[in-house]
Amino acid sequence: MIQLVTQDGSSSRDDRQLVIGTDRLELLPLRVEHAAEMAAVLADPALHAFIGGSPQPPDALAARYRRLVAGSPDPGVRWLNWVIRLRDAAELVGTVQATVTWADATAEIAWVVGTPWQGRGIAGEAARGLVRWLGTQPVRTVVAHVHPEHHASAAVAASAGLVATDEQLDGEVRWQLQLPQAD
Repeated sequence: MIQLVTQDGSSSRDDRQLVIGTDRLELLPLRVEHAAEMAAVLADPALHAFIGGSPQPPDALAARYRRLVAGSPDPGVRWLNWVIRLRDAAELVGTVQATVTWADATAEIAWVVGTPWQGRGIAGEAARGLVRWLGTQPVRTVVAHVHPEHHASAAVAASAGLVATDEQLDGEVRWQLQLPQAD
């Protein structure tokens, strides 16, 4: 079940206010105020084994979130970012994002779930919720890039309906899903 409502419960065309609900999760629009809690969620250096970088302290993460919330400087590109909240525990456990390029109607998605919450299907559920929502938008292709040795991330991509292609970018396999064309 996917529910699409704004944070205040009203309907809005501004997708930066959109809450995407799944059975166990709420994907909440990213806010700078999430940085302190998310710094703890993302603190395990092992999360960066395949994507590079290292955990960021709350102030650095807040600066990054400010840039993301401000949006892409390119009017043809939309940055959409959500934190994943485990509804029953009322705690943040990860993030999902989509970079939508309007020129080719493509959304590149990514996800990360903190180490203590991995292995529970949270990333897959969040990715499926995001892909379902993208299917209601003027998006025709959903793409993710996954390191060939990151089997858990490959399983998430597959659970969201994406299929591995023969293409690689920076050593990562391109996974892709063609969404049905709206009538």
